[in-house]
Amino acid sequence: MSLVSLLRGTCGDWSAVREAQHRYVQRPDSLPEREVAQLRLLAGLDGPRVCTVAGARAGVVFTYAVTGPTLADLLLTHPGDTGTLVERCLTELRPLHRPGAARRLGPGRSTVERSVDGTFRRKFEGQDAAAYVVRLGNAQWRKEGDFVADLVRVSVRRLLALRRTQTAPAGTSLAYGDLKPEHVLFPDAPDGRPVFLDPGLLHASPTVDLAKLLSRTVLLLIARRPDPVTARLILDGLATFARSHAGRLSLKDRRAWLRHLLMLWLMDTLNILTTYLSAPAALPLPGLGAALVGRALPVCSLVDAVSADLLDPTGRRGRGDRTLTRIAEAIA
Repeated sequence: MSLVSLLRGTCGDWSAVREAQHRYVQRPDSLPEREVAQLRLLAGLDGPRVCTVAGARAGVVFTYAVTGPTLADLLLTHPGDTGTLVERCLTELRPLHRPGAARRLGPGRSTVERSVDGTFRRKFEGQDAAAYVVRLGNAQWRKEGDFVADLVRVSVRRLLALRRTQTAPAGTSLAYGDLKPEHVLFPDAPDGRPVFLDPGLLHASPTVDLAKLLSRTVLLLIARRPDPVTARLILDGLATFARSHAGRLSLKDRRAWLRHLLMLWLMDTLNILTTYLSAPAALPLPGLGAALVGRALPVCSLVDAVSADLLDPTGRRGRGDRTLTRIAEAIA
């Protein structure tokens, strides 16, 4: 579970946490052991190209360093190349997205902890969910805390309802699992093959990878607040890539795919943002997390608006363009 949950006492006091952690790292199915197995599996495939394992000890995974700019760096400095850069990344993941790829991952080797849907249900379903959202409103970080908590509460209710109407195929493909712009590096050149860090392989549709990349890129833009021209070029590049993918589908399937993509994007966004918002005051947040805490209101307003659009049966036409406009407004 997240460090935030541990520090908030979910697993008891610190001595209990240390004891549980000591037992956990001895297990052959611990998360670090699975990550090592995944990196070694990926190293033997024709893609994606990943960082090289140096070893693992006491629950820590060591890899050899990878140099070069990240995808996040390149998007902000070369926004006009967004579509090409994203295409390059997703092409590298194609061996995982092929039907039957899931057979390569042995039993018990997937990283279910990083599932968008599983994380969302763990956070927002059940008896503790209401108290979790209320605590967001009680936080001292912003005077808009109660308003943010209300937006989260309404959006979660919509997304849970929407999730019940979605029938995502189980499929036999793999998703990389923790795809984000900071986890993709270009050590050779922007037109060379990228290298991926921090896998979280799981049995899932390829849409999961695109949704996570979309979610993390939008959060990066909201946190960094590039100028409007740069932001729009990046968003247009993402939209162009999505349209090229959806163009192979029938109109009915295209609408269902876009609906599923946007739902996963919103769920992942709330998963990330609420972890930052619920962090204890004494926990230093990464730069991106601290920036998003300061911009929680525009992020939650964006999720609120798009989740309402998804449940509007009259708003099918132009849904993608309207979403892009809403994202651009949130960034600004």
